[in-house]
Amino acid sequence: MKSTLLGFQHLLAMYAGAVIVPLIVGEAIGLNSTQLTYLVSIDILMCGVATILQIMTNRFFGVGLPVVLGCTFTAVSPMIAIGDEFGISAIYGAIIASGLIIVLISRFFGKLVKFFPPVVTGSVVTIIGITLIPVAMNNMGGGQGVADFGSMTNVGLSFGTLLFIILIYRFSNGFLRAISILLGLVAGTVVAIILGVVDFSAVTDASMFHIVQPFFLGVPTFHWSPILTMTLVAMVSLVESTGVYFALGDICDKDIKRADLEKGYRAEGLASVIGGIFSAFPYTTFSQNVGLVQMSGVKSRKVILITAVMLISLGFMPKIAAVAIIIPKAVLGGAMVAMFGMVISQGIKMLSKVIVESQENAMVIACSIGIGLGVSVVPNLFAQLPTSLQIFTSNGIVAGSLTAIMLNILFNMLPSKKGKVVQ
Repeated sequence: MKSTLLGFQHLLAMYAGAVIVPLIVGEAIGLNSTQLTYLVSIDILMCGVATILQIMTNRFFGVGLPVVLGCTFTAVSPMIAIGDEFGISAIYGAIIASGLIIVLISRFFGKLVKFFPPVVTGSVVTIIGITLIPVAMNNMGGGQGVADFGSMTNVGLSFGTLLFIILIYRFSNGFLRAISILLGLVAGTVVAIILGVVDFSAVTDASMFHIVQPFFLGVPTFHWSPILTMTLVAMVSLVESTGVYFALGDICDKDIKRADLEKGYRAEGLASVIGGIFSAFPYTTFSQNVGLVQMSGVKSRKVILITAVMLISLGFMPKIAAVAIIIPKAVLGGAMVAMFGMVISQGIKMLSKVIVESQENAMVIACSIGIGLGVSVVPNLFAQLPTSLQIFTSNGIVAGSLTAIMLNILFNMLPSKKGKVVQ
């Protein structure tokens, strides 16, 4: 019973993050309620599958640490951009292809990590967070194109939800603070129900159980630009996961070796491939659950296995998944501001440690974020370039990431004027 309660605690800590990604992406690419219900349920299920792949360990995959996996927010904006330009089938083609690439390069990624120091990963995370904010603001108004956009009801619900999350975060600590987003979504939805603006039809229409299907939302198609985009996102996620592996290794008194890292990378790549096949997402470690492990002092993989089994069980129950769909967009928007703002905050935190080290780092950050944000705001800037080059310039995240990587090589990895290597 104690292990079950601890497992449920981990589920609560990651549930809001797990549910909000399919809600954002699904609504952005125009899925109907049936498709959105499936997307939420399959995402929950795949979080459990991905977690099991990681907590188990064999000679091929699995880092063997008490870690929970979910879809990273760094993938949200790229997936929406790919869906808008190439269609939903290209999203899943890119997820599958990038997952396979990660599996193939897992043995060598330890050497590639030097191309992704904090000045690069921090810039990428900051760009991704900034490009997500317009999505949050549109939802705060009730959703782009709706008749009552910006109404007092929508604005009141969104800012009320955000205020509730802020107050929970300010006046609580530990587990309550960890689930402040989830509590905010619940509180905002309850108020919306009282105001009579919640539509329960999705829950009513959803079946109690279903069987998951491969390629439910479309047969994957493969395009170079989306594949490159998702591969870059996956590499950034691997860098973040590496930090999580070492943090958990320290907490669990386990010496993390290169072979452990390789198996962890393969597990994430394999999870992304399976996720793409079943119309889900790429998966990576959830850092909030690491904090929960540290806070509770319970380091058992058995607890995380129970969490994974719970997630898989919920994934077979569309009616429960449909409960998430009734959350009004305005409520979702209020929570998004906090969540996406935290993505930006995480990027700034990473950059704050390196921007004071040298003027060169400041230039890398300035140009990469400037190019990334600029291309996102003015996507037609490079429309006259050859199609082969537009692969690298049509997406702000790709353009900003490549700028950061190249400038980091120029300033920090090539020999200096004195003939010394700076890094």
